[in-house]
Amino acid sequence: MKITDVKTYVMHGIRRNWVLCKVETDEGVHGWGEGTLERHEPAVVEGINILASRLEGADPTQIERNWQIMYRHGFWRGGAVMGSAMAALDIAMWDIAGKVYGQPVYKLLGGAVRERVRAYTHAADLRGGQDAVDEGFSAFKTGGWVTGQDSFYEKDVPDALREKIKTLRDGLGPDVDIMIDNHGRSRPSIANRQIDAVADLNVLFFEEPVPPENIDALEQIRAAGHRTDIATGERLFFRWGFRDLLHRRLVDVIQPDIAHTGGISEIRRIASMAEIEYIKFAPHNPNGPVAGAASLHVCAAVPNFLILETARDMPYHNDVQTNPAVIKDGYYELPTEPGLGTDLDEDMIRERLYDPAADRYAGGSWNAEDNSPADV
Repeated sequence: MKITDVKTYVMHGIRRNWVLCKVETDEGVHGWGEGTLERHEPAVVEGINILASRLEGADPTQIERNWQIMYRHGFWRGGAVMGSAMAALDIAMWDIAGKVYGQPVYKLLGGAVRERVRAYTHAADLRGGQDAVDEGFSAFKTGGWVTGQDSFYEKDVPDALREKIKTLRDGLGPDVDIMIDNHGRSRPSIANRQIDAVADLNVLFFEEPVPPENIDALEQIRAAGHRTDIATGERLFFRWGFRDLLHRRLVDVIQPDIAHTGGISEIRRIASMAEIEYIKFAPHNPNGPVAGAASLHVCAAVPNFLILETARDMPYHNDVQTNPAVIKDGYYELPTEPGLGTDLDEDMIRERLYDPAADRYAGGSWNAEDNSPADV
C-alpha cells in the first residue's frame, strides 16, 4: 500500500475553522486527519502540503517511520504550525491502519482500559451550566476572566471569579465538576489570588493560570501550596515541550492537544511520560470532528486519563460525519468500527469552505484598561 494523494480542506464549522486532510492510497483505503489551529489555518495547510511531499509513495501503515520522517527530515522542529500539520497526517495514517487491520484505533494502541470515556462541555454562566447538566454532563468548564466587556480590569478578577463560581456551585450543587480555564491571562500573583478565591468551591482543576512561554512562572503557583489541581499544556508541543513541566511536577493535569502536538503517536507518548510522574491526562480538544474522534481513541487506551474536552455543540460537528461518536450520560461510548470509526461528507465540506474575509478573529485581541494589547 502506498500514499498517492493528500487533499486538504478548511471547513467553516462556526466558532472554528477546521483544518482537515484526507490521505488517499493506491488500494482505495483513505484516512481523515485534522490539524485545526485557529487564526493560522493557511499556514497549517501549507505545512501539510510540505510534509505530504515527503510521504509520497510511503506505506501509510508504517506510522512511526513516517512520523520520524516528518519530524526529523525538515531540520526545523516543533512549533504550533508544523505540530498541527504533522498531527493531521499522523491521525489520518492511524485511521488508515485501523481500516486495513479491521480494528478501531484504540485496539491498535493496546486496547481499551475503560468501558466509556468521561467528557465535559463548556458553560459561560449558570444557565449554560444547567443546560449542560440537562444534557447529561456531570462536568463543564468556564472562563477565569469576565470577557463580556471591551477591557479586562486585573484588580477585579479574583472577586469576580469567586462570585461567578459560587453562583454556579450554589445553583448546581456539590456533585457537578467545574473547571476553570484562565487562558494564561494572569501573571503569577493574580493567578494565585484567583485560585485562593475559589479554594473552598471544589474546582476540579484550574487551567493555564499563567502564560505558556515560561514554565518557571508555574513555580510561583506551585509554591503557594494550593489544594486545587493545576492544569496546563495546550500550548506546549511534542514530548520535549512537556519534559521539564512533568519531571518538575509543576502541574497535576496535563492537556496536550492531539491536533497540535504531533497527533495520536505523540500524544500517547506524552500521556505515558505523565503517568510515571502520577500526573493526570485531560486532552485539550475544542476542535473539529476528526480531532474529537482521535482524542476519544487515545483516552480509551490511556491509564492516567481524567476527562476529555468536547466541542460537539459547534454546528456541523456531527452533521459532517457519517457516524459521529455517541455521548450518553456525559460519557462517550467506545466506537466499534475500524479506524477512527467515522467518515466525513466531502460535499458538505466543500459547501462550507473557509473564507478568510469572514474570519471572526480578524478584529484582533482584547485590550487592557489602558488600551494596550492583552492576551486573547
